[in-house]
Amino acid sequence: MEKTDLKALAAIALLYLAIESLGVTCPILYLTGIACAGCGMSRAWLSLARLDLAGAFAYHPLFWLPPAVLAALLLRRRMPERVFRGFLGACAALFIGVYLIRLLLPGDVVVWEPSQGLLGRLLRGAAERIE
Repeated sequence: MEKTDLKALAAIALLYLAIESLGVTCPILYLTGIACAGCGMSRAWLSLARLDLAGAFAYHPLFWLPPAVLAALLLRRRMPERVFRGFLGACAALFIGVYLIRLLLPGDVVVWEPSQGLLGRLLRGAAERIE
């Protein structure tokens, strides 16, 4: 892993911690009212920490994937570029597929409530002021 990769990961982690400290667990959900593709990931890892594997899969069936991606990033120089890119592409396809399935099937973790997001509330408030 290159120095710029480490800096980017550290910046993302710091940003996430800052946002979390403000009480916003997911910025995408907060802004749009629509759950992101990683929704449930933190709760999945907390379930795993309690040795609740079924709960971890229920919160996010791909909770095991980020460590695999991190390992691939760390071993990038030792892997053929085609294998590395193929692995990341497969991971992205898995995330997109699981996200779409979770959006289409009703559940407690992934939500579609645009009117509850900050943008939806702001638009609703602006529309009420215009009337």
